[in-house]
Amino acid sequence: MSDTHSIEKNPLRHIAIVMDGNGRWAKKNNLPTIAGHKAGAEATRRITEAAAKHNVEYLTLYTFSTENWRRDERWINELFGLLAWYLEHEIAILHKNNVRLKTIGDRKRLPEKIQKLINKAEDKTKDNTGITVVLALSYSGRDEIVRAINTIINDSKNGIIDSIDEKSFQGYLDTHDFPDIDLFIRTSGEKRISNYLLWQIAYTELVFEDVLWPDFTEEHLEKAMHEFKNRERRYGLYVA
Repeated sequence: MSDTHSIEKNPLRHIAIVMDGNGRWAKKNNLPTIAGHKAGAEATRRITEAAAKHNVEYLTLYTFSTENWRRDERWINELFGLLAWYLEHEIAILHKNNVRLKTIGDRKRLPEKIQKLINKAEDKTKDNTGITVVLALSYSGRDEIVRAINTIINDSKNGIIDSIDEKSFQGYLDTHDFPDIDLFIRTSGEKRISNYLLWQIAYTELVFEDVLWPDFTEEHLEKAMHEFKNRERRYGLYVA
């Protein structure tokens, strides 16, 4: 089978990445943990540019999980400080490059400053037509589904809906405006989903890379994309 035929068979619109290994990268290089996250932010910029170059429409990045709230407060504050800097200084570049920024997750739990910066960034880039970068912040798949169910319960009580199916349920998810995930990538060698986009990855192709996220390059991305495009996606159908 030629690569051309494979690409046509497997259109690649949406990539999700678990950007794992920032802390281990810092430890490996005898640096403080925050240095690993700064290097990870550089990798994010690099991979966003590469994905856009390859005409990927959506890139969803697991940035801060609901489970991360249980981590050390200093670590959380350092990470949100870095995120605030990114939102204040990088959005102009993203906007110039026609990138649209969106977020998913329980935004109400985020620091007020971060919420305001997200609102400003989303508003500034809302009309851009290039790649959409989705930051998963205060997010987990189970939490997303529970929040969706609670909204459905309220809508049912208020007479807005009287039944639910897969399509209508999907409309209550944080990702209701996005296509399902085609390719899921996790770095650092760990082979777990880690409560990420549980509904959306029902038929997603999974690729696990041994490289730590700060060392993840365009070549690694292209390798994962090539593997995806040469897989046979059956969507639960039996092919004799």
